[in-house]
Amino acid sequence: MADVARTAGVSVATVSKVVNGRYGVSQSTLERVQGVIAQLGYEASLGARSLRSSRTNVLGILVAEFEPFSTELLKGASSAVGATGYELLAYSGGGGHADVGWERRYLSRLSGTLIDGAIIVTPTVVEAVPGIPVVAVDPHAGPSGLPTVDADSFAGAVTATEHLLGLGHRRVGFLGGRPDLESARERERGFRHAMAAAGVDVDETLVRNGGYRPETAAAPARDLLDRAQRPTAVFAANDLSAIELVKVAQDLGLDVPGDVSVIGFDNVPESALCTPSLTTITQPLQRMGAEALHLLVDLVAGREREPHLRLPTELVVRASTAPPAV
Repeated sequence: MADVARTAGVSVATVSKVVNGRYGVSQSTLERVQGVIAQLGYEASLGARSLRSSRTNVLGILVAEFEPFSTELLKGASSAVGATGYELLAYSGGGGHADVGWERRYLSRLSGTLIDGAIIVTPTVVEAVPGIPVVAVDPHAGPSGLPTVDADSFAGAVTATEHLLGLGHRRVGFLGGRPDLESARERERGFRHAMAAAGVDVDETLVRNGGYRPETAAAPARDLLDRAQRPTAVFAANDLSAIELVKVAQDLGLDVPGDVSVIGFDNVPESALCTPSLTTITQPLQRMGAEALHLLVDLVAGREREPHLRLPTELVVRASTAPPAV
């Protein structure tokens, strides 16, 4: 502010009046100071802004790490924020191995002085939290205390499994996600439901936990494929696990989909770029981010909304699935 005052040839008090929209500044001085502000790129700090008005006009999106799932959500929230009058702050404080309760630490650092509300991606804790409005995207335990946005994991898993069964596969493996996440449990439930509805028994030796991450999926993927009686198709509970499974298959000299078909879940950009391109179930991730942003804006404004929004999923057929070899 002192730099603006010096460059414009006015007092710091005059600059403060201009910045805060107060009376007592002539039109010519106002225009000169605004020109210098634009020239120097001056912006009041978020902390100072909140002290003056108790609001920052900034919303936060808090993630354990920036990986494909959360990045797509962030794109959606970012595209939606422009028309709201808010700015968006993306924050990750602990990397991919944040422990249970990470979102409370993040909120304590940012709420009150930096953000007016927060979107938390896959939080481990979903009880209502004091201080600022919060929306949870795909919470670990499913919808409960906080307003939530997620996708229909059960229906998507049924669709994925029915796609493999419809191609003629009967020896179908399942590479599951993290058992502490409701979405992972719903995808396994959908897989088992579709198999039972088709009258096909699940071979429990072909059900493995891949943990949703490439590094945790590699060993169980190899266990599924490096055997005499391997599955002819595998449903992996997310795209990153499915892509890792394809890599393992190729390392073992197997053709995808000639020797084994693979289907994933999420439809992150990487799924279309791998070789072969991955058949998957679309979660509308960018729409989920946008819907969470709109829900949060309404909460901050005190407008009542249905607190839990579940969006549909859809099959995307690409090159990684085919009928089983005769």
